[in-house]
Amino acid sequence: MGDVRDRMKEDLRLRCYRAGTRHVYLGYAQKFVAHFMKPPVELGAEEVRRYQLYLLDERKLQPGTIKGHLGAIRFLYSVTLGRPEVVAGIIWPRQTYKLADILAGSEVEAIFGHVESLTHRAIIMAAYGAGLRITEACRLSVPDLDSKRGLIHVRDAKRGRDRYVMLPVRLLDVLREYWRAARPSGPQLFPGTGRTGVITAGAVRDGLRKAVAKAGLTKRVTPHTLRHSFATHLLEGGTDIRTIQVLLGHQSI
Repeated sequence: MGDVRDRMKEDLRLRCYRAGTRHVYLGYAQKFVAHFMKPPVELGAEEVRRYQLYLLDERKLQPGTIKGHLGAIRFLYSVTLGRPEVVAGIIWPRQTYKLADILAGSEVEAIFGHVESLTHRAIIMAAYGAGLRITEACRLSVPDLDSKRGLIHVRDAKRGRDRYVMLPVRLLDVLREYWRAARPSGPQLFPGTGRTGVITAGAVRDGLRKAVAKAGLTKRVTPHTLRHSFATHLLEGGTDIRTIQVLLGHQSI
């Protein structure tokens, strides 16, 4: 894409898109152009339609993922290239919504007990104990933890929103145990060598997957399952739905 890619990158920055979203959108736009092996200025609405069919029929992608691809293509044409007519007729796929699996308390404990890495255990316990998204847990830093007030300051979360969540004593103890063992040199609790400078979510997902298998659980468990379970257990314990909404950082109930 050359100059067009550079301009799209600048446009995404001007619109204050998050770094992760910019990276994904640029990648999706690059794949669209590479599929037809033509400059994007030579492509139009028909190619967008054919590419969507390709993602659906050949790549077998889910509607949510296809929407991401289409969002990148829409930005490319409506903003960067100034040709909104190309994407005006996009047919957005209908997305199904299924109930998530919820873990019982004993199942959560079984997972904790089978996580081999202390680093992964600390992050996974943060995902459940504070209801954090996996990326939020990976990005935790020492100044985010207020042990006296029992709070975690979640910074620059989804859509740039900050929020406070609880810091349970058990989670604080595990984080302290991890810090004493790892002694991270900077403010980041879980440093890494990748683009973000912190441990990757993929590494934690892999550690969780192995722990679930060792625990003998048949439910489909992801880091987000822990977040769902956190919210459900609070609700079952009598916490009102508005409080849970704020703790999760959701704009809508």
